Amino acid sequence: MRDHVPSSTNFIKDIVLNDIKTNKYNGKVITRFPPEPNGYLHIGHAKSICLNFGLAEEFNGKCNLRFDDTNPSKEEQEYVDAIIEDVKWLGYDWGDKIYYASDYFEQLYEWAIQLIKDGKAYVCDLSPDEIRQYRGTLTEPGKESPYRNRSVEENLDLLERMKNGEFAEGSRVLRAKIDMSSGNINMRDPVMYRIRNEAHQRTGDKWCIYPMYDWAHGLSDSIEGITHSICTMEYEDHRPLYDWFIEQLNVYHPQQIEFARLNLSHTVLSKRKLLRLVNEKNVESWDDPRMPTLAGMRRRGYTPESIRDFAERIGVGKKESLVDIALLEHCVRKDLNKKAQRVMAVLRPLKVVIVNYPENKVEYLEAINNPEDSSMGIRDVPFSRVIYIEKDDFMEEPLKKFYRLTVGREVRLRYAYYIKCVEVIKDDYGNVIELHCTYDPETRGGWSPDGRQVKSTLHWVSASHSFNAEVRLYNHLFAKENPDETEDGNDFIDYINSNSIEILKNCCIEPSLKQAKAGERYQFERIGYFCVDSKDSNEGSPVFNRIVTLKDEWLKVLKSEKS
Repeated sequence: MRDHVPSSTNFIKDIVLNDIKTNKYNGKVITRFPPEPNGYLHIGHAKSICLNFGLAEEFNGKCNLRFDDTNPSKEEQEYVDAIIEDVKWLGYDWGDKIYYASDYFEQLYEWAIQLIKDGKAYVCDLSPDEIRQYRGTLTEPGKESPYRNRSVEENLDLLERMKNGEFAEGSRVLRAKIDMSSGNINMRDPVMYRIRNEAHQRTGDKWCIYPMYDWAHGLSDSIEGITHSICTMEYEDHRPLYDWFIEQLNVYHPQQIEFARLNLSHTVLSKRKLLRLVNEKNVESWDDPRMPTLAGMRRRGYTPESIRDFAERIGVGKKESLVDIALLEHCVRKDLNKKAQRVMAVLRPLKVVIVNYPENKVEYLEAINNPEDSSMGIRDVPFSRVIYIEKDDFMEEPLKKFYRLTVGREVRLRYAYYIKCVEVIKDDYGNVIELHCTYDPETRGGWSPDGRQVKSTLHWVSASHSFNAEVRLYNHLFAKENPDETEDGNDFIDYINSNSIEILKNCCIEPSLKQAKAGERYQFERIGYFCVDSKDSNEGSPVFNRIVTLKDEWLKVLKSEKS
């Protein structure tokens, strides 16, 4: 084990520590992250990735990346490639080999033959609906299939013919022979193989039968020598079946441990529901920046460090709860506050003419790139007679406690000068379209030599030097805190936030960002954190996605709890 003091502990880590202490598994720690390649990974998967790879890292072990690719009707190479990219992006390394359940199809088939020979598996001709009817309920035992007592020879013959494609889909399955009266429905003769006349993305047309997840998963763990098979709580009732298959075959026995999955507010984390969002065009794609997928979060501008921090903060337990998405956003802000360069951008421009500033004059003023990190240095920003400020930073008839610009009031321009509004220009409809201001040349750098104070500092850009860009303001995809909790016959789709995206077309951005590269992150001063979109940006024409606002609701919660 590495010389490392864990930052936090949890019940799974305690199990691992005890197993190392007692030399169980010869002191080894081998975990695995086993996604099914039937969709993109989301933030819930990130919790599992961080847990499995994190344990392996902490205890000098190994974590396998394994694709449980047992259902070709729902799996695609696109998903395989996306999952590999996501795990890499989070910063984890699985070594020189990627594992696939499909690599074990031959071995799984041989083990199925062994169970048939041992009288512990049989081919069943009941239809899927009949199997469900025979299974019984939580309060009533199931009924045995009329095909349960076929001879070993007949079962072996039928299984081979199933494998060779002689039968139609749904006509036959291979089932384990366990106990139709078991209190655990998963133990009532579960299906091990079903017929699928579909090509597999890795094995092609070789197989016409494919293993069920419960049959393949535990035995894949066994083949790989996994020590701690960590999964979410919905598999707790499947653990007796996991153990039964391994025990009947008398093969290496990993330990299955369950933990509570992540539930995140204003979000759905079901791949089935996420697929609906994509297929029904409620979002652009799997990597839409509003999606809770890791691809969507990466495109939006979330950092892998912030997601790992979030996974550490929420911890690992057995009781499910709804985690406030504000905590995730807090982790993103915390990380970006240290890393992101500060720049100036005006999203809703209002023209300002500084009437006593010389025409054709341009100054270059020093601006700090990041006050949290002096090594990021400074940059020069151009200042001229005509600038843009935010429309919301001016009110002709100011409300109480509005300290920004109004007629006769002086404010500070960030890194520049004090200015005072002296005239308001309106269009024929009475809308403010331009302000005339004066500036105090003695306040260069934004400070007054006579010590007079102003109550507000505004960001700005030079009109003749800035460039126009599209900026996308993203909000929560769902307006309801828990969209999984539907009511009054509603569908989760009904809770989609109609204001989940606002697109601003003619934002004015300081010139230093003209050549910003895809994926680069910035803090737009006084507005929020933004990322250059990886899909829609072109060289010299970046598109910016809002990652998070500057306002941190979770920080308020933490401060209130401390007080």
